[in-house]
Amino acid sequence: MKVDKIFIASDHAGFEVKEQIKELLMGKFQVVDLGCDSKDISVDYPDFSHKMAQNLQKDDDFGILICGTGIGISIAANRHKNVRCALCHDVSTAKLSREHNNANVIAFGARVVGLSVIIDMLDAFFNTQFAGGRHQNRVEKINFGD
Repeated sequence: MKVDKIFIASDHAGFEVKEQIKELLMGKFQVVDLGCDSKDISVDYPDFSHKMAQNLQKDDDFGILICGTGIGISIAANRHKNVRCALCHDVSTAKLSREHNNANVIAFGARVVGLSVIIDMLDAFFNTQFAGGRHQNRVEKINFGD
């Protein structure tokens, strides 16, 4: 799978995890940090989901979103038609989100998933190809209102 850029963003609850995984990914990928910049100032997760959507311009651009649970930030991200954000909790959901759903953004909760699981999920997500075939038609139906 070709990955051009990985955009990463979080709210204050996900800031520390964002900083940790950003360091791990920077040696392998071009990583662009969209914020937030501190765990000490409360910020609104939808702002960072919207920023992510604005930056995903090419098919080989991918994103990582982190908040406390991953729920709010993933819901906000999926309001954008160019985003297929998968809320993942383990390696299986990360792998299947790419293989079956062609997800271009992975989201997770810093308060609910440990760092070792996050690292394994990211490895699965960025090393899994979209299977296409029977899944292609389903993915195309996601944007039914276009």
